[in-house]
Amino acid sequence: MNKIEAFTNEQLKQEVPVVRIGDTVRVHNKIKEGARERIQMFEGTVIAKHGGGISETFTVRRVSYGVGVEKTFPIHSPNVAKVDIIRVGKIRRAKLYYLRDRVGKASKVKEQI
Repeated sequence: MNKIEAFTNEQLKQEVPVVRIGDTVRVHNKIKEGARERIQMFEGTVIAKHGGGISETFTVRRVSYGVGVEKTFPIHSPNVAKVDIIRVGKIRRAKLYYLRDRVGKASKVKEQI
């Protein structure tokens, strides 16, 4: 094993959250403001997953005050404290980019029972 692989394996989280596309999740993100550190939550629908290994990311979308907001979070980042799964979505696509054009109830994903 070379040095780069050893370094990346050292940085991987032991317990990786199982995040699937279409799920409604609440991401607990650590924010540093000067010397203080706090946790800010971001709740929305997972619309995409990218990559693998240390560079694996997922994109969460929500509508805040009538404006769509998307954030991309690295799964293995130490700044992502916790990921709570609120609802499990029933989808048939790998990417849910079509939700960007939907407004209101049309932008909802069916819940898996």
